[in-house]
Amino acid sequence: MAGWLLKLLVNWAASWPWVPWEGPMKLINNAPEPAVTIGSLVVGALVGVVIVFLAEHEYVTVTIEDDQITLARGDSRQTVPRSAIRAAFVDGKRLVVLGGRGQELAVESKNEGADLPSVKSIAAGFQAAGYPWLPNGDPYKNEYRRWVEDMPGLPSGSNAIFKARATALEKDDEKSIAELRAELGKLGVVVRDTDKRQWWRCVQA
Repeated sequence: MAGWLLKLLVNWAASWPWVPWEGPMKLINNAPEPAVTIGSLVVGALVGVVIVFLAEHEYVTVTIEDDQITLARGDSRQTVPRSAIRAAFVDGKRLVVLGGRGQELAVESKNEGADLPSVKSIAAGFQAAGYPWLPNGDPYKNEYRRWVEDMPGLPSGSNAIFKARATALEKDDEKSIAELRAELGKLGVVVRDTDKRQWWRCVQA
């Protein structure tokens, strides 16, 4: 399994227009078994599984280790311990990690400056490390309600944040979109976007 996963990642990376560490990657790709399996087990024990994908201007990495996962892009870094993770899945162009109450512990999205590899590649990394992967996507997808201005049922202060976020969506202000998503998360509100429309649900108490 380890050798297969390492070769899968190397073969996928070889399709990039520019690849860091090109020499070592060619060496891994051409190495015979069981050398690949043994080597990948050693590497895996040291650094875990790292999925690297190329965004338009910068690298994004998903590091999957036995005790935690880390999503990193530029100066942004999101680390989540295994014990806190209830599920992980891809929802459209978003990689989402959920906690026990249905809260979003980490999100990486193309709309917020990143670009995701294939769902198959992401799923392989999480499943190989034994994390709870949901191939059918968001388990709460039927609980979302569309946000409209001043709607009832939201925690105090949420509507003001939704209004500001609606403006950010219209302007494609990715930084504000992400920051305001985080502010809603602090209030126990999960938000998803469809064609610049906002949909929401509250996390479990």
